[in-house]
Amino acid sequence: MFRLTRPLFQQILKSSTGITGLHVHSNPLPELVKTYENTLSLLSKVPETAVYRQGAEALTSRKLKIVQGVNGNIEEAEKQLDEGHIEEVLEVAKDEESLVLKMLEWKPWEPLEEKPEPGQWQYFDKGSSPDS
Repeated sequence: MFRLTRPLFQQILKSSTGITGLHVHSNPLPELVKTYENTLSLLSKVPETAVYRQGAEALTSRKLKIVQGVNGNIEEAEKQLDEGHIEEVLEVAKDEESLVLKMLEWKPWEPLEEKPEPGQWQYFDKGSSPDS
């Protein structure tokens, strides 16, 4: 008797994502775990006080726990993550990983090199007008 593994069986069932240019991934959950873990590793290089790190780390950790807790069930991961196809989730995870690398390069948590003009960061305060 021929026995199929879960990822192979799911790949047979799912022949298309229905999204142009987004192909079915043969084994997305391990790739997703690896991407999330790498993202968290990169985020550890960002200062703990940076708002970007706090938000991205919390979100990535939550998603990682979901993916690890579904025991290889792709449909359950898609349901709990609620972000569409698992292939879409993987693309978003890779984009976030790429963004962390850019943030490490840009260092937006550091002070500005040039002092901003007076009122530059004040937008819709009561009593202020666009001419002032």
